[in-house]
Amino acid sequence: MVEELVAAGVTLASAGVVYAMAAARVVKQYERGVVFRLGKLRSEVREPGFTMIVPFVDKLQKVNMQVVTMPVPAQEGITRDNVTVRVDAVVYFKVTGPSEAIVRVEDYRFAVAQMAQTSLRSIIGKSELDDLLSNREKLNQGLELMIDSPAVEWGVTIDRVEIKDVSLPETMKRSMARQAEADRERRARVINADAELQASKKLAEAAQQMADTPAALQLRLLQTVTAVAAEKNSTLVLPFPVELLRFLERAQQNTVAPQQVAQQPVQQPVQQSVQEQLPSPVARLDPEPGGSKSGQD
Repeated sequence: MVEELVAAGVTLASAGVVYAMAAARVVKQYERGVVFRLGKLRSEVREPGFTMIVPFVDKLQKVNMQVVTMPVPAQEGITRDNVTVRVDAVVYFKVTGPSEAIVRVEDYRFAVAQMAQTSLRSIIGKSELDDLLSNREKLNQGLELMIDSPAVEWGVTIDRVEIKDVSLPETMKRSMARQAEADRERRARVINADAELQASKKLAEAAQQMADTPAALQLRLLQTVTAVAAEKNSTLVLPFPVELLRFLERAQQNTVAPQQVAQQPVQQPVQQSVQEQLPSPVARLDPEPGGSKSGQD
C-alpha cells in the first residue's frame, strides 16, 4: 500500500513538473507576450519576465518592441520637372500596440516596407530635383507622415524616415557641373570687377593727393626703388614719371621748329638760281631761222 502511494506521488510530481515545464514561458525585456486561448485573443498582454500559460490551450506569441531599421530599396521615378532619378531611403519604426500588430495585419514588417516604397515613389513624383537635393528635411517629414497614417492602425509608429541617396543620370550630372562652374566663374568675375572698382577709386584718391602734394610722388618713387632693391636683383628699374617724358618731348619739339623756319628762306633762292642756269627746253628744240639754210648750202 505504501509503495503504491509512493508511486502515485512520484507520478503526480512528474506530471506536475512536465506541466510546469510546458506552461512556463520567459518574455525578454524588449518583448511583449500576446496570448491566444483557443484561438481567441486575450486582452492581457504579458509583460517581461516569467509567465505561465495553459498548455495545449493557450498560445503565446512574442512581439519585438525594439526600433526596427528597414532600408527601402532604390525607387526610380520622374520628378515634377521631368528628371529621372533613383532614390533610396531608410525607415525607423517600432511596435507600440502588440495586439494590433499581430491581429490587424498579417506581417507588419512587410506591410511597412511596401508602404514605404509606395510613399517614396509618390514623393518623387510630387517633388522637384532641387527639393530632392537640398530640401530633404521637408521631404522626410512628408514621407514620414504618408507612412505613419496607415501604420497607426497596425500598432506601428514611424520614428523617422531619411532619404539616403539620390542617383542622377550622367548627362544631368554633367549639366549640373557646367552650371555650377558657370555660376562660380560669374561670381569670380563679379568679385574681380568689384575689386577693380574699389582699387580704381583708391588710386584716384591717391593720385589726387599726390597732385596736391608733389613731394609725395617723389617719396613713392623712392619706396618703389626700395621695394625693388629688397629682392636682391642684379637689375634695378627706375621708373620715370610720365610728366617728365612729356616735358622732354615738348622741349625737343620747340628746338626743332626754329631750325626748320631758318632753313626754308635759304633753300628757296638756291632752287631759283639753279633753275635760271638751266637752258630752256623750248630754246634747245627750236632751230635758228638761218641755220637750216646754211646747212643745205
